[in-house]
Amino acid sequence: MKFSHRLSGEPHPNALAQLLSAKRQAGIPVLDLTESNPTHAGIRYPPGFLAALSDDRAARYEPEPFGLLPARERIAAEYATPVENVILTASTSEAYSWLFKLLCNHGDEVLIPRPSYPLFDYLAALESVAVRHYGLFYDHGWFIDLHTLESAITDRTRAVVLVNPNNPTGHFIRHHELKQLTALCERHDIAIISDEVFGDYVIDPAPDSVLHLRGVADFSLNGLSKLVGLPQMKLAWMITKRPMPELEIIADTYLSLGTPVQMALPSLLALRGPVQTQIMERVQTNLALLPRTLRVEAGWYAIIPVIDEEETTEALLRDYNTLVQPGFFYDFERSGYIVVSLLTPSEIFREGLARITRSNPSATDGSTNLAAI
Repeated sequence: MKFSHRLSGEPHPNALAQLLSAKRQAGIPVLDLTESNPTHAGIRYPPGFLAALSDDRAARYEPEPFGLLPARERIAAEYATPVENVILTASTSEAYSWLFKLLCNHGDEVLIPRPSYPLFDYLAALESVAVRHYGLFYDHGWFIDLHTLESAITDRTRAVVLVNPNNPTGHFIRHHELKQLTALCERHDIAIISDEVFGDYVIDPAPDSVLHLRGVADFSLNGLSKLVGLPQMKLAWMITKRPMPELEIIADTYLSLGTPVQMALPSLLALRGPVQTQIMERVQTNLALLPRTLRVEAGWYAIIPVIDEEETTEALLRDYNTLVQPGFFYDFERSGYIVVSLLTPSEIFREGLARITRSNPSATDGSTNLAAI
């Protein structure tokens, strides 16, 4: 049968994926320094926390396109925003899908940062939307290359996506960048989408960092996946700059939200304290083990410069049974980075770092001038 051009064709596992599959089929234990799922990373959740999902009110189906009012009111109170500006979705991925439908016609464009999470390309392709990239550069911290952003704008550009803090660079947008960006978007009538899912995991922000864009961005996204370490609960939200009735027909078409998780929302949000404390302790402990890395302002990831990222990642897995991610997974413009998850259990992270050092001493001996990267 024939398939849509939205799909990229037959998937072809890269060399790293093939090597990992062979290791696992052979039963060889692999130290995974890419673990980013809190439910797999030894994070402890209070006993009985799932009881809130058995609320008897969930037995009654009351579909609401933007989510049940009590749940929306809880999020509105959380962010001190009008409830009319709160729209619940099953995930931030679904929120992107809705926004691309809302803003773009076939072949219209959205601007995505580079480096950033590779999911955006797939989400855009599935909506028949084109992706154009704008650059980030490192100079004692990460910054938007506003020249590449402005150069990427065409008459088909409909939105700029910010990830604040970015994944995997872990940096926030600066005040002067935001001022220039908002002026640029106003001039071209372009929407700003701010993905803020890692915003609670602040480590070492620059003094002029903008920690959130609610009230500035047209759409700000967050959800339970990162906020309370519960990706399986499938509840996220967008905060809009103004009421957005234009989204209602899209939301009403899918009605993807489950009632139990909406009823349980206040109880699940109460987990934020104990869960985030564990995650931040893990992140800080692992970050302290890294003698050299690019600056991390927030989030769960660290970037380590190496001489040859492809050779390093394959050699680590082949010879040392240790899995890290090469920078090209995140579309770095230059080669020479590996990415590790700071959410990895610390005993695994410590041993993995020792293997990285044995495999590639330049990754930890300080020989690379980070300021020049």
